Amino acid sequence: MSTHIAAEPGQVAPHVLMPGDPLRARWIARTFLEDATCYSEVRGMLGFTGTYRGQPVSVQGSGMGQPSLAIYVTELLSEYDVRTVVRVGSCGALTEDLTLRDLVIASGACTDSSMNRVRFEGLDYAPVADYALLRAAHDAAVAREPEVTSKVGLLMSSDSFYSPRPELTSRMAEYGVLAVEMEASALYTIAAQHRRRALAICTVSDHIVTGEQTTAQERQETFADMVEIALEAMLVVG
Repeated sequence: MSTHIAAEPGQVAPHVLMPGDPLRARWIARTFLEDATCYSEVRGMLGFTGTYRGQPVSVQGSGMGQPSLAIYVTELLSEYDVRTVVRVGSCGALTEDLTLRDLVIASGACTDSSMNRVRFEGLDYAPVADYALLRAAHDAAVAREPEVTSKVGLLMSSDSFYSPRPELTSRMAEYGVLAVEMEASALYTIAAQHRRRALAICTVSDHIVTGEQTTAQERQETFADMVEIALEAMLVVG
């Protein structure tokens, strides 16, 4: 039983969807999983296990930011032998090539966080997605065109939601970064350490360039395409 999840052995499935918002975790469990039961309410960070097309799947909230996500991912991988984690979150678009509700399937994650600088003693580690998951998610997204629009590329995992240096985020966009969020870099790094599969799929919830944004309710209880594509990718990879 881990410190922050506190589930019993066997209560967490080998495949886990990970939204930041615990209320989105509850919505996913109720909407997509059969016979879902709650295995954790510690600190309000809800976790559920059910089945999807007959396969056991869990949904675990991570909280906001890399330090919070790192706690839950580390415990899932080291204490519950989770094999696959797919982050299903929101992001802010940095390019006019994206519009609200488009999907970003993250091939890798840049960051302004010091977490990996400490971990690698100043070396620049490049956190990347598991290729099999990435390809499966891309194929699932393409199969839904034109109803679903997706792009594969880089995310920026920022430590600051309200950045004191927005010009630095703009510089990332100049080098092809598609959108900004707050968790993927830590997810990819920790998954690599434990030799497990990880992917981040994010729905554009707001647009840094145009100023458009979705509502809090939409972010909490919509974005179904992202979740279905994540589930399909996990089942394909196994």
